[in-house]
Amino acid sequence: MTDAGTVMLAIAFVALIAWRIYRRTRSLIGRQKSRPWRHVFTVLLFPLLLALLAAGASFTSRDAVAGLAGGIAIGIALALWGLKLTTFEKTQEGWFYTPNARIGIGLTVLLVGRVAYRLFELSRQYGLPMRNASQDVMRSPLTLVIVGTVLAYYAAYAAGLLRWRLKDR
Repeated sequence: MTDAGTVMLAIAFVALIAWRIYRRTRSLIGRQKSRPWRHVFTVLLFPLLLALLAAGASFTSRDAVAGLAGGIAIGIALALWGLKLTTFEKTQEGWFYTPNARIGIGLTVLLVGRVAYRLFELSRQYGLPMRNASQDVMRSPLTLVIVGTVLAYYAAYAAGLLRWRLKDR
């Protein structure tokens, strides 16, 4: 691939990520309809991603594994706190919940900021295009703390939403 093609691919990738972040952040604010299939999907997928990250981190260093474990603990604690701050409603139209927007937006900003910083640092180290840099993105214990926090938060929060749905039948 030519350098121009690589740059265009990078621009398209950044635009896609920016759009997804915008959509995700917008969905964190306000009342949301509870969709059990989404909660189940999150409860199943995110722990699987965490397990894959843990397996990969175990090959790099103990600090990486400790960072991921610390992030998981923080994410679960934040989810429990977030569930206490959530407003739950069962109406004629269906089941709704209003999450605490500050937690969700804060986690999104933290993750996006860290990934942007890591990509900036890796581009300085490896140059553009960043050949052989893909493994370095997840070697940082701080990055793994943040990624572990976000994934564990959403998995535990979704589990709490499922628990609410089953308990309040």
